[in-house]
Amino acid sequence: MPATLYTSRLIVRLATQEDIPAIVAHLVENRDFLVPFEPIRPSDFYDRSYWRQQVIRSYQQFQAGHALRLFIFERDAPKVVIGSINFNNFIHYPFYCCSLGYSIAESKQGQGLMREALTVSIVHVFNAMNCHRIQANYMPRNQRSGNLLKSLGFTVEGEAKDYLLIHGVWEDHVLTSLTNLNWTTRI
Repeated sequence: MPATLYTSRLIVRLATQEDIPAIVAHLVENRDFLVPFEPIRPSDFYDRSYWRQQVIRSYQQFQAGHALRLFIFERDAPKVVIGSINFNNFIHYPFYCCSLGYSIAESKQGQGLMREALTVSIVHVFNAMNCHRIQANYMPRNQRSGNLLKSLGFTVEGEAKDYLLIHGVWEDHVLTSLTNLNWTTRI
């Protein structure tokens, strides 16, 4: 297991089988809020059986160095999922890059919690996982996400037309990245 990440208000970590009821509750509660920003989910996405397998797959992908899928909990309510952060598609030598995706509960918007969680997670990915570049993309209509990425130091690199199939519609995306200025070769 990777180290559990802590901030003054949050705990950010890989999910365990014990977290499945909280994950499903979070997803069901925020379904209507998140649907316009996500791909169409499989029919069993909101079932515990799906998440039993997903927790296992996420850990295996982390061990293989392909992904780091984290869930966000508040310190005051450590059994309640409030969001997720996914670092996917790790490419190692010579690129040392990954893609970032994230979401937070509608009721937690505007409190700086995602910024707090991303800050500690990015430091972990840069330092512990030796990543040189993190890419994150957002739909132009999701300016809140664009502002968050900008506040974290991500640089806009361009726009991709019909980039990702979101809720059944090809959506344009603004392409951004953050580079690890302290990256060093590890042999």
